[in-house]
Amino acid sequence: MLRCDSRKVKEGDTFLAIKGATYDGHDYIKDAIEAGAKKVIVEHGTYSVETEVVPSTKEYLTKYLRRKELPIKIIGVTGTNGKTTTCFLIWQLFRLLSIPCSYIGTLGFYTDKKESDLKNTTPGFIELYRLLKKSVEAKCEYVVMEVSSQALDQGRVDFLDFDYAIFTNLTQDHLDYHKSMENYLKAKQQLFLKVKESGISIINKDDPCASYFEIGNYVTYGYSNSDYQIIEEDNSFKVNEEEYQMSLLGKYNIYNMVAAICLFYQLGYNYSELKEKIILCRSPEGRMDVIEYGTNKIIIDYAHTPDALENILDCVNDLTHKKVITVVGCGGDRDKGKRPIMGELATRKSDYVIFTSDNPRSENPLRIIKDIVNGLDNVNYEIEVNREEAIKKGIHFLTKDDILLVLGKGHEKYQIIGTEKIFFDDKKIVLDNII
Repeated sequence: MLRCDSRKVKEGDTFLAIKGATYDGHDYIKDAIEAGAKKVIVEHGTYSVETEVVPSTKEYLTKYLRRKELPIKIIGVTGTNGKTTTCFLIWQLFRLLSIPCSYIGTLGFYTDKKESDLKNTTPGFIELYRLLKKSVEAKCEYVVMEVSSQALDQGRVDFLDFDYAIFTNLTQDHLDYHKSMENYLKAKQQLFLKVKESGISIINKDDPCASYFEIGNYVTYGYSNSDYQIIEEDNSFKVNEEEYQMSLLGKYNIYNMVAAICLFYQLGYNYSELKEKIILCRSPEGRMDVIEYGTNKIIIDYAHTPDALENILDCVNDLTHKKVITVVGCGGDRDKGKRPIMGELATRKSDYVIFTSDNPRSENPLRIIKDIVNGLDNVNYEIEVNREEAIKKGIHFLTKDDILLVLGKGHEKYQIIGTEKIFFDDKKIVLDNII
């Protein structure tokens, strides 16, 4: 059997030395041989077992996996925001329509239920192939997966051809990795070059970058002139004059739901088949997660980009309330350019803000917060580095009919401090302090 992880090598296996973003499989060839590998495939060197030298072990693996095509239709969703919710809505709709489907993404790996957590939104080659194979074994007809820009840039999905691809939006994020918006856009664009000739792409026409993703066969959706045009009305929305109601809040969730509806239209489903299913769909964990607290609402959400922050603040400001109090921070070792943007948005669209720590990684959390507040004209904020204390303060500040937003981590159950993941659950902190 072909292995890329020396820790999983068994007697008689072949070890393929892959160069990753932060590791080089060539450093583990000795371990693989000691574990029983009878052959190694490498880019350089000679070893004590049969050795095959190839120009690129990554290309070798891509070709190897492409030969092992699996009988499952693949739906890829990419964009700065909305990937998780859109995928989760699609997964729910398949289940509600009694069609077996798996989900791969930020929330983990699901078949008919959650099977496991995942280290990355889009796993690496071997892990992704393993999950697709498990999906087939679970008799899934479809898999819907989040496809991140890093995964596209690193070629993690190069062995796949997609039956459907969805573009949600493109706003500033991950510039620590991509260095420029142009590079970020080009990485996202790769997904739409991987759609089969018989496949279809579904594009958010309202996004300024939409035209870059209109490749091959595609349909568009949005409030602007598009194939599937949205008309919003109070608690409902229409798609080409067909009216839907949903339980999710916010205009951005209308976009997510309409992207899902477009997919099912392309699959041949009609309004009457979808209408009663749409209302049953729920947000994924940590996305607009509302906790009722007396006359107050406490909302936990993953919003960690300027666009996502603005969307959720606009959404809650449309709700009946007196004050909006926001607890938010920015991650360490990530795009520093968005920090002051987040600070300005949070203070302008909230009545009061508590800036705090959010996965500081190797950076000093206070330094991160100073980047957020640097140059702020607004003074309706305070700094509390300790995230638990910040959440407690937010709860303490609540008066009748206020809304508290706890943003940035959503479903995550950890803080990353240095290189260590320490258990931390925003929702648990909230519940422990209101019950």
